[in-house]
Amino acid sequence: MIENIVPSIGKILVEKGWTMSTAESCTGGLVAATLTDFSGSSAWFSGAVVAYSNEVKMSQLHVPEQEIIDHGAVSEPVVRAMAEGVCKTLNVDVGISLSGIAGPTGGTPDKPVGTVWMGWHVNGKTYAEKYIFNGDRKSVKDQSLQTVLEKLHQFLKES
Repeated sequence: MIENIVPSIGKILVEKGWTMSTAESCTGGLVAATLTDFSGSSAWFSGAVVAYSNEVKMSQLHVPEQEIIDHGAVSEPVVRAMAEGVCKTLNVDVGISLSGIAGPTGGTPDKPVGTVWMGWHVNGKTYAEKYIFNGDRKSVKDQSLQTVLEKLHQFLKES
């Protein structure tokens, strides 16, 4: 599926004259690495910020500290701010963000292992959704990759 989605994402971005970047926490750069596996991605992919720590989320992606204090790093307000922040930091039109708990540790009753919040900033609008994936750490990251790109593709087609 990725092998079909990424070229289509690239084609849409090029047609619109847009560039994109990623802001990743729990996926540790997996999305950016996947996007750059495709020849020609330099025409539409600008770069990535791997914001594993809260300090990087705040300093590089402009996530307000109060949002992290009030909601935690794995939350809707934080991924919204990350998606918007990566667009500002890297001067791109489209930003996607992920923050989650890949496991096997780190889960809580409110945010169990497998919880991943994703954000998309496309055409001036910001979207966020929460997912709870099953499986081990690699599986959670792989499912996150697939889902964030599928939704990005959908948002791009609709914009």
